[in-house]
Amino acid sequence: MNLSLNLVAIKTLIHKEVSRVFRIWVQTIVPPAITMTLYFIIFGNLIGRRIGTMDGFDYMQYIAPGLIMMSVITNSYGNVVSSFFGAKFGRHIEEMLVSPMSNAAIIIGHVAGGVIRGLGVGLLVTVIALFFTRLDVAHPLIMLSMVVLSSTVFALAGFINALFAKKFDDISIVPTFVLTPLTYLGGVFYSISLLPEFWQGVSKANPILYMVNAFRYGVLGTSDINIVHAYAIVLLFVAILFTACLMLLNRGVGIRE
Repeated sequence: MNLSLNLVAIKTLIHKEVSRVFRIWVQTIVPPAITMTLYFIIFGNLIGRRIGTMDGFDYMQYIAPGLIMMSVITNSYGNVVSSFFGAKFGRHIEEMLVSPMSNAAIIIGHVAGGVIRGLGVGLLVTVIALFFTRLDVAHPLIMLSMVVLSSTVFALAGFINALFAKKFDDISIVPTFVLTPLTYLGGVFYSISLLPEFWQGVSKANPILYMVNAFRYGVLGTSDINIVHAYAIVLLFVAILFTACLMLLNRGVGIRE
């Protein structure tokens, strides 16, 4: 299959994914908007008054980039895992597998759909954040590139989860028991400089810490970690996860079994 036909296939998949997001907007857009509004009210407004400042910023302002990134991560992951597993469950995946569409195109199309949903929800949460605090973007290119790369990482992870999932319960295990704890411990609500040295070292094993801090650096200009290290880790995850997705799909794992 030549490049032009693959591009048509990817464009079609992206259109399908975006249409799905807006078709069920009550499930895909409204819940994260309500959840993040509650986070801003409870953590930022009520608790933030007692905390005061963190790294020289008002607490509400400090946690805003973390909450935006958290919404991007969870929605990118959730969109791909639910959409691709739904295609498996409804046997729609077979139509893609017998078509001349390449496996790489299948992955890119679904991942792009997840990234678009993640960025869309992230933009909505940013608008909500502006009702509570002020955000002056310090480094726009770093902010945009990191949010896209982070969204891609978790969209790819959601694709792998969907491949291995055998029932609907399987697509909620990773978000509940892995993704949520890593997000909460990824520096969204605090600076790791407040932790004892041992726990700072443990926190640095969490990839979400690098994503949140790099995005916060792009917005506020402050970070707990080296930005170059953050980019290296995120790009490495993109390469590894895409390769893993392609290998698993080529072998038919979770599809031809």
